[in-house]
Amino acid sequence: MQMPIDDRILEALATSGLVLSPSVIAFNIDKARSEVNRRLSILVDHGLVERVKRGYYKITDIGEQYLSGEADPNDL
Repeated sequence: MQMPIDDRILEALATSGLVLSPSVIAFNIDKARSEVNRRLSILVDHGLVERVKRGYYKITDIGEQYLSGEADPNDL
């Protein structure tokens, strides 16, 4: 983990408070959808993002804690 795009993806999910698709996230953070898709898979593996259903994601409590500095990225 620990890539700048990861933080931007998490921030987009956290600030919206919504379940979002990779396309919507990519548009809002000005990145390619394919790149966002790859990173979302990794964020899901680390428990920071939850796949709600195929193609839709939301931030988890651990993801919120990571953004606020409460969760140590080395422990993820």
